[in-house]
Amino acid sequence: MSSSRWKQRPPGSTWGDFGPDDELGRINLLTPEKVRQGVAEVREGIRFGLSIPLDYPGGRVLNPRRGPPELLPTQRMGLPNMNFPLRRENGHSDDVVCDDQVLLVLQYSTQWDSLAHVGAWFDADGDGRDEMVYYNGWRANEHVVGPVVYHDDHEEACGHHMGALKLSISNFAATPIQGRAVLVDFLEHFGFQRRALSYDDLQRVIEADKLDIEPGDLFVMRTGFTDLILEMNRQPDAERLAANAMGLDGRDERLLQWITDSGIAAICADNYAVEFYPPRDVPGAKAHLPLHQHCLFKLGVPLGELWWLKDLAAHLRAQRRSRFLLTAPPLRLPGAVGSPVTPVATV
Repeated sequence: MSSSRWKQRPPGSTWGDFGPDDELGRINLLTPEKVRQGVAEVREGIRFGLSIPLDYPGGRVLNPRRGPPELLPTQRMGLPNMNFPLRRENGHSDDVVCDDQVLLVLQYSTQWDSLAHVGAWFDADGDGRDEMVYYNGWRANEHVVGPVVYHDDHEEACGHHMGALKLSISNFAATPIQGRAVLVDFLEHFGFQRRALSYDDLQRVIEADKLDIEPGDLFVMRTGFTDLILEMNRQPDAERLAANAMGLDGRDERLLQWITDSGIAAICADNYAVEFYPPRDVPGAKAHLPLHQHCLFKLGVPLGELWWLKDLAAHLRAQRRSRFLLTAPPLRLPGAVGSPVTPVATV
């Protein structure tokens, strides 16, 4: 199988499975039938917001390149446009107006990763030389991000665009992410601890909670990480967070194969990075973010991070349920590689 952009695809990938120009990956599996299955899980009409406040975790402890949002008023007549009396502008109106703007790091808090977030070096055209490519063979110097591609010690200009021409997060808003979700509560079974969650760990939880996970389902995993984040009130304790960080073991080949075989449409987590980070070290060349590479680059499985799952998990366990309707479109922001999200679970 090949397309006009690539002659060979990574082993085990889904490149081309949804068409040569696909930008949705496994979000294609959220068919009308999967949405109806999600709607069928709505029995009580109770909604749960699954986002933490966008100014959490606070500071730059989780990622030094990502800072909290900066909220500012717009300007009107050279003044801050907050509590602005329109009579100042037109001499007669009794309206008072507030209008603001924000400088927002798109992956600071509760978020989606787009398929343009992580790519890899891969010889997609079969010429014996690796190049920077992303899901479905979209190339960095032609379609995805700019302005510079690094080939060993060589720098190559890609034009002036800075953003995702293809695989933008806005695709998941234009085709909204909504469907049946299954909550996998690792915290309930393992408590707070630092743990690289293995295939065996996953199977233990699936069997204990009698979970049924089918192709096209949205896999939602709880580790308790955002429970700690909110307790810390925008002053995160790096050592305490590290000591209680659970994540999927991206070096566990059986776990990666399960993600492939299960057909899940996306993975949403309450932790940072979804995967155990930093990953276990192994000899030789390897991905620094192995689960990101497997999901985003090979399979087209979007990743959600830093979701709030405590209240939903308590309700579902009390009702002896694990499934719910999840509605979670990102911002429709063309060119962005990630986005804040305000997911809603309906049970």
